[in-house]
Amino acid sequence: MTNFKEDLMQVKAFAFDVDGVLSSDIISMHPTGEPMRTSNIKDGFALQKAAKLGYPIAIITGGNSEAVRKRYSDLGVKDIYMAVSHKVDEFNDWIEKRGLKPENVMYMGDDLPDYHVMKMVGVPVCPSDAVEEIKSLCKYISDRKGGRGCARDVIEQVLRAHGRWGSVYEW
Repeated sequence: MTNFKEDLMQVKAFAFDVDGVLSSDIISMHPTGEPMRTSNIKDGFALQKAAKLGYPIAIITGGNSEAVRKRYSDLGVKDIYMAVSHKVDEFNDWIEKRGLKPENVMYMGDDLPDYHVMKMVGVPVCPSDAVEEIKSLCKYISDRKGGRGCARDVIEQVLRAHGRWGSVYEW
């Protein structure tokens, strides 16, 4: 059995849920009925950095919002799967399209729709406010809540382990 720091070395790609991971578990409703999500700027920075460094990144979410698609596309995320009811199918499509192996993927989820994909990946992780069934699968539980920097936490750890985070002087 490996430890988490060793697991980080195996990560070649990232996949994320949105609601409860990249946005908080509280969603305001616009008068039109459209959910109004918030996103964390530091999560966005880390996603953009990983994308620029060539790490494949997927968003796999049950939600269906053009604002979500635009936000993550603008950060360099190329594979955005929305309105997903069974995440395993889209996950398999993504890893096949990108030539990845499940054991080289870090997936961050927070609730039951993420469960089956998280059982497939090499490095399942979650925010601190994930449900217990998800926490029980994880190799790492961030000390940060969903929408509050948990994605930055795990991306930064991977990039540091790979020697690719860089110094403050590189930005």
